[in-house]
Amino acid sequence: MSTAPTLAVPADTVTPRTRWPIDSVVASGALVLMLLIPLVEMAARPLLGNGIANAPVLVQHLGLVLAMFGAVAAERTGHLTTLAGNAPTTGWRGGLAAASAALLCGVLAHASAQLVWSERSAGHGLAYGIPVWAFQAVLPVGFAWLGVRLGRRAGAAGGHRALALAAAVVLPLAGAAMAVGLDGDLPLPLPLVIAWLVLALLGGAPIFTVLGGLALALFAHEGQPLASVPLSHYQITVNPSLPALPLFTLAGLILARTGAAGRLGQVFVALFGPGVRGTVVAAAVLCSGFTAVTGGSGVTILALGGLLLPLLRQTGYPERKGIGLVTSASALGVLLAPSVPLILYAIIARVPINTMFLAGVVPAVVMVVCLLVFGGFLRAGSGKPGTTDTPPPDAGPRPALGAALWQARWELLAPVVAIGSLVSGLATPTESAALTAAYALLTQSLAHRELTVRGLGEALALSVQVIGGVMLILGMALGLTNYLIDAGIPDAATEWVQQVIPNRYLFLLALSVFLLLAGALMEIFAALVVLVPLLLPVAQSYGIDPVHFGVIFLAAMEMGFLCPPAGMNLYFASAMFKRPMHEVARAVVPAVLAILLGTLLLSWVPALALALPQWWASR
Repeated sequence: MSTAPTLAVPADTVTPRTRWPIDSVVASGALVLMLLIPLVEMAARPLLGNGIANAPVLVQHLGLVLAMFGAVAAERTGHLTTLAGNAPTTGWRGGLAAASAALLCGVLAHASAQLVWSERSAGHGLAYGIPVWAFQAVLPVGFAWLGVRLGRRAGAAGGHRALALAAAVVLPLAGAAMAVGLDGDLPLPLPLVIAWLVLALLGGAPIFTVLGGLALALFAHEGQPLASVPLSHYQITVNPSLPALPLFTLAGLILARTGAAGRLGQVFVALFGPGVRGTVVAAAVLCSGFTAVTGGSGVTILALGGLLLPLLRQTGYPERKGIGLVTSASALGVLLAPSVPLILYAIIARVPINTMFLAGVVPAVVMVVCLLVFGGFLRAGSGKPGTTDTPPPDAGPRPALGAALWQARWELLAPVVAIGSLVSGLATPTESAALTAAYALLTQSLAHRELTVRGLGEALALSVQVIGGVMLILGMALGLTNYLIDAGIPDAATEWVQQVIPNRYLFLLALSVFLLLAGALMEIFAALVVLVPLLLPVAQSYGIDPVHFGVIFLAAMEMGFLCPPAGMNLYFASAMFKRPMHEVARAVVPAVLAILLGTLLLSWVPALALALPQWWASR
C-alpha cells in the first residue's frame, strides 16, 4: 500500500511568498505559544515547584487571539462556513449577503469596543502586569477587520475596484452607527430583521454573522446592551477546556500531512485481510478513527479518499458504494476521543471530559457495526468476479501484521498519549492536547522525517483557520443561547414536551428524528451550543443521564454530516472524488438509515454508553 496523499489545501491558504499575511502570523504564533506554555508548565512544576504565573488563564486568552485572527485568515481563504459550505457565494446574491455580513460585523465591532471599555474601567489583571482588556481588544479589531474584508467582497461583486474600496469602509462604519442607534433605544422591527437575516443566510452570508445578528436583534428588542453578544463570545473562547480544541486539531492535521494514514491502513488491512470484506471493514475503522484524531470528517475524506477508493476498486468493490462508504464512515469518529465535538459537548454540558471519552468507546463501535451491516456495505454488490472473502489476483499479498504494527507504532501510540494522559489524571485537557500535538510533531518530523517546515506551517495555518471559523460560530451561538435561557425557553420547552410526549421511548425516537433534521440544517458546532442547553433539561426530565444524552446527540449529529444542505461530507466527497453532489448524496442514503438505527439502539440501551464510565469510576 502506498503512503497517504498530502491533505489538499486551497492554494491561498499558505502562499508561496516568504512572508505570511499578518492574520496567519499572529494566529499561528498564538497557537505555538498555546502549545509551548503547557509543556513548560508541566516540566517546571516538579523541577521548580511552580511554573508560569497564571499559565492556564494565559493560554485561554491566547485562544481568544487565535480565534479572532484565525477567523480573519479563514475569511481571506474562503473557510468561513456558509449554508452552502465554505466557499463564498458570488454574483449579486453573494454581494448582498456579504454586505449584510459586513454591516453586522460593524455592529459587533462597536459592541465589542463597549465591552473592552467596560473592562478597562474595571482594571482586572491577567499575568505579568498584562491587563485583561489588552487581550479583549482583539475582539473589536477582529470584527472590524472582518467587516472590512466582507465589505470589500461585497463591493467587488459589482466589478469595480473603487466600489470595493468604498464598501470596505462604508459598510462597517454604517454597522457601527447602527449599533449606536440601537443602544439609544432606536425602534427595531424584529420580524423585518429576521426576514433580512434569513435572506442573507440563503444568499451565502457566513453563519456566524446570521447567528450574531439574530442575538443582537433579540437583545436590542428587549432593551439589553449589545455588548452581551461579544461577552458571550469572549466567555466561551476563554473556557478552561477550550484550548484543547486547536491543539488536538493541530495534532490531527500534522498526521494528515504525512504517511500516517498509509501506515495505519497497512495495519488494518493486515488485521482484516485484503479481500473485499476485509478492505471494507479496514476502510470503515480507519476513517472513523482518523476523524476522531484529526477533528474533522472533511479532513479524513481529503486525506484518505485518494488512498481508500482505489484500494476498494482494486478488490472489485463498486465505485459508487466505495464513495458512500468512505463519505459515511468519515462521519463516525465524532464519538471517539479526542474528537473535538466530544470535548465541546463535555464543556457545554459540564460533564468531565474523561468520562465522555470513555462513554464514546462502545457507541463508536456500535455505530461502525450498524453502518457496515445495516448500510449493506459488507455486500460487494455488482463488481468484478470473486467472492467477498477472496482477494482478486491483483490485490497483492496480505501484509504481515507484525511488520505493519512496527511501521505504524508511533501513530498507534498517539491515542494512548492523548487519552491515557487525561484519563489517568496526569494532565489537564489542555496539557493532554499539548502533549499530543508535540508528540505528533516530534514523531512525524524526527522518527519518520516526513514533516517539513513548510508542511508544519501549512498545518498551523489550516488549524487556525478551522478553529477561527468554528469559534465565531460558537461565540455567536452562545449569545443566542444565553438570550433563550434568560427568556425561559428551556423550561417552557420541557413543560410542553412532557405534555405532548409522556413516554420516554417515544421521546427518544422523536429526539433522534429531530436531531437528524437539525444536523441537516445546522453546522455541528452551532447545534451543540444552541441545542444542548435547550434539550438537555428536557432529556433530564425523562431521567436521561447527561452522559447518555451526549452520546445520543453526537450519534445523531453524525447523520447531519451526510444530509444537505449542511452535510459537509457531501461537499468534501463531491470535490475529492469529482462526482456530482446528487450522486454522492444517493450513495450515502443507506448509511443515513443505518446511522439512524444505530442512534435509536444507543438511545434505548443506556448501558452501551454508561457501562464503561461506571466501571472505571468503581475501580
